[in-house]
Amino acid sequence: MRDVGVYSIARAMPRMSWHPRNLYNLWQRSLNPRVKNTSVFTSSEKTLFQQRWRSKALVRAYHGDYIPEKIFKKWYVPDNLPNVRPRKAISGDDKMALEEYAGRKVKDDGYEEEEIQDGMAPVGSLMFSEVERRIDTVVFRSCFAKSIYEARRLVVHGNVKLNGVRHQNANTRLKPGDMISVDPKAIRFFKPPRDEYTDNVNSAEPDLNKLTPFHLPLYASPWLFIPAYIEPNFATCSAIYVRHPTARPGYSEIPTPYDADGEIVRFAWEWYSKRRPRIRSQTRLARMPEDRAYDPEKRSQVERDRREQQVIAKRAAARSSGMILTEPPK
Repeated sequence: MRDVGVYSIARAMPRMSWHPRNLYNLWQRSLNPRVKNTSVFTSSEKTLFQQRWRSKALVRAYHGDYIPEKIFKKWYVPDNLPNVRPRKAISGDDKMALEEYAGRKVKDDGYEEEEIQDGMAPVGSLMFSEVERRIDTVVFRSCFAKSIYEARRLVVHGNVKLNGVRHQNANTRLKPGDMISVDPKAIRFFKPPRDEYTDNVNSAEPDLNKLTPFHLPLYASPWLFIPAYIEPNFATCSAIYVRHPTARPGYSEIPTPYDADGEIVRFAWEWYSKRRPRIRSQTRLARMPEDRAYDPEKRSQVERDRREQQVIAKRAAARSSGMILTEPPK
């Protein structure tokens, strides 16, 4: 059973939900000075540890609050933030020549101008890209469910198909090109409302018998948006996970109630970058939640490179402290 205080007005922590209380909490956290100032750390008396912990609690309330903290740190925190800048042209690079032939080079040429005008890309929010790949999150982002908790129930109860096959593992992370389909009979918007707090979108139409019944919850309009990396089709109740989310100067594709380049997201990344597991053994990798984009060979190479970097860093620290002499004694 979900925490009864998940929409607590006193805590004012926005969640992945269309609930009216959640909308009020979003307003409190964004505009209400009494609540907003508690998360402004530029002139705060809190210690750096307290600021990072508070920022971590705020972002986790929205991004995967149903995922246990231990599992989130182990599997959903990326190794590092991606570099979204376009590659520099190198003589003899056939791939760059192909990009230019395909017309993608034109958009990359204006990246530096955008960076000068709008600032650097807010890559801090991309720390939640692994959460956005989850199948239950894609169902919610596609507006097939009014909360992430309902989207998770749809998957667990077998009302969601992955590439045409019934799928009940809500922890699965999708790869680009995967298609999810939701059973129309399980979507609450197509059913008669249980209470009066719904809006019949077709009420103004002259002939209701020819239209699909659609009862939208009240105060749902602020949440009706689709991220750029998802392509939904409401006629078939399906959606395609097109690609992984990215960022451009002044813009992040991952929806979040906080500034994508603000201090809350930065402090949250600093918290997790110091506490995430560094090396994953083969035994731990065997218990990893299903990841359809996982490449074991690439992962092993990343682990080897990380071990080499750790050895180099330890040797450099030992030399700087005098534990290892750089020159033999005379």
